[in-house]
Amino acid sequence: MPRRLPTEVFRFAVGDRSDLYTAILQAFAHANDRLETALGVDDVRAGLRDVGWYSPLDDDELTAALRSLGEWQLLEITQNHAGGYRTAEEYERRNLQYSLSRRGEAAFAGVQQALLVLASSGALQTAVLDAIADRLAEIAGLLADPAVPDRRVYSAVVELETHLDALRTGTKRFNGELQRLVRSEGADTDTFHEVKAATVGYLQEFLTNLDRRTSSIADGVDRVEALGTDGLWDRALRGAELPPTAGEAARESWLQARRGHWDGLRAWFRPRDAAPARVEHLHTVARRAIVALLQVLDRIVESRKRASSAVEDFRELARWFAAAPTEDDLHLLWAAAFGAGPARHAHLAHPDPELVAASTSWHDAPPVPVSALLRSSGRVERFTRTGRVRDVAALKAERAARARAERAELDSAWDLLSTGGPVRLSRFARLDHSVFEHLLDLIGRALAAAPDAEGVRRGGSADGRTEILLRNPPDAAVAVVRTPRGQFEGPDFVVDIRTVRRRRAPEAVTG
Repeated sequence: MPRRLPTEVFRFAVGDRSDLYTAILQAFAHANDRLETALGVDDVRAGLRDVGWYSPLDDDELTAALRSLGEWQLLEITQNHAGGYRTAEEYERRNLQYSLSRRGEAAFAGVQQALLVLASSGALQTAVLDAIADRLAEIAGLLADPAVPDRRVYSAVVELETHLDALRTGTKRFNGELQRLVRSEGADTDTFHEVKAATVGYLQEFLTNLDRRTSSIADGVDRVEALGTDGLWDRALRGAELPPTAGEAARESWLQARRGHWDGLRAWFRPRDAAPARVEHLHTVARRAIVALLQVLDRIVESRKRASSAVEDFRELARWFAAAPTEDDLHLLWAAAFGAGPARHAHLAHPDPELVAASTSWHDAPPVPVSALLRSSGRVERFTRTGRVRDVAALKAERAARARAERAELDSAWDLLSTGGPVRLSRFARLDHSVFEHLLDLIGRALAAAPDAEGVRRGGSADGRTEILLRNPPDAAVAVVRTPRGQFEGPDFVVDIRTVRRRRAPEAVTG
C-alpha cells in the first residue's frame, strides 16, 4: 500500500501568499547549502534578497509568514538562548530562530522537481546505453579482484544507477513528447514539417545497433550475477561508509534500494521470467512512431499539392450558383463545372490521333465509332467477371521453408565460429566459403571500430547475436584460412567470438 502524503506539505504552494512562502523556503534551502541550519528574522530577510525577493515586507508580515510555515510543520521554531539582547524589543525580534524541518525539505524538493520536469525534455541517448555496459564491465572486473577498495565498488554502483535513472527518465519524457508530437497539428506547416522530419531521423539513428547494445548490457548483467550480487552489495555497503548513527534498519533499507535498482535493470535488459524486456518495447514504440510520423508527413505533402480541398471547391461553386442572374446562366455553370451533357462520346479520340490535330473542330474531324452501350449504360465495353485469385499457398510454403533453411544455416555458421575464448585466427585452418564470409564480415566490423584502452576492438553481427573481440597479434605471424574457392592470408589476430542466444517468440514467415 503506498504511503500517504501529509495533507499540508504543499499547502504553501497555493493561495495569495504562495510566492512569499516559496521564496522563504528557497532562502532556507540556500542557507543549508552554506551549512547555515538556523536563521533569525534578519537572516531570513537577507536570504529573501539573495533569492530575488525585493517586494516591500515589514516585520509583522514576515513573522506571520514564518509562523504559518511553522504551523504547517515546514519550519522548526526554537529560541536562541545564546544570543545577547540589549533591549526588550531586540529580544522579541531576535529571540526566535527558524530552520527547515524534514517535511519542509521534502516540500521544497517536490517544488524543485516539478519545475525541473516542466522545463526539461526527454531524450534517447545511445551514450547512456554504452555507459551502462561500461559500468557493468567495470563492476565485473572489480568483483573479480578482492584487492580493489570497496569505495571503488560503491562509486561504480552509484554511477550505474545514475545512468539507469537517466535512461528511464529520458525515455519516459521523450515518449510523452513523441506521442504529443504525433497528435499535434502545428500552425506553421514548414516548421511542423521540419520538426517531424528531424524526429524521424533522430529515431532511426537511435534504433541503429540498438540490438547490439542491448545484447552487450545483458551479457554484462550475466557476468555480474555469475560473480554474485550478494558480495557486490556487501562491498558497496562497506564502501558507502554510512554514518555510525545509521542503525540496522537504515542499512537494510540501503540494501533494499540497491536490489530494487538491480531488478529494474534486469527488467529493462534481462527479465527473469518469460516477459519481454522493456527495451524491446521501446524498440516497438520507436518504430510505430516513425511510421506514424511518416504518415503525417505524407498528408502534409499531399495537402501542399492541392491549392484547396474538395469541400472548399464545392462551397465556392455553391456561391457561384447563388449569384447566377438567370436560369440560362445556371445551366451554363452546371455544364462548365460537371460536363454532364448528353454528348457522352465527346471524350472518344480518333484511332490515330497524329492524323487529327487537337485543335480541329468536331464538325471537320472524321467520325469515330461509338459503342451502343454508351448511351444505355454509360460504358463503352461489356465487362465480364474477373478471374479467380491465384492460390499462393505453395509459394508461401516454399518461401517459409527457404527462410527456415537460411536461418538454420546462419545459426550453424555462428556455432562454428564461436571460439569459447581468445584464440588465434590461424585456428580456423579450413572453412566453408559461406562461413568464411561471416568471419570476414565480423573482422571487418571490428577493424572499423576504435580500440579501447586495452587495445581491444569490438564488433558485432547485424542481428546483434554475435560479438567479436579482436586484438592485434603479439608477433608477426601470418594466418592462412583455406576455403573451397581459395585461401586467405593475413595477420594472425587474437579473436574472441561469442554467440548470444536470445529467447524469441516464434515468428510467422510470410511470402
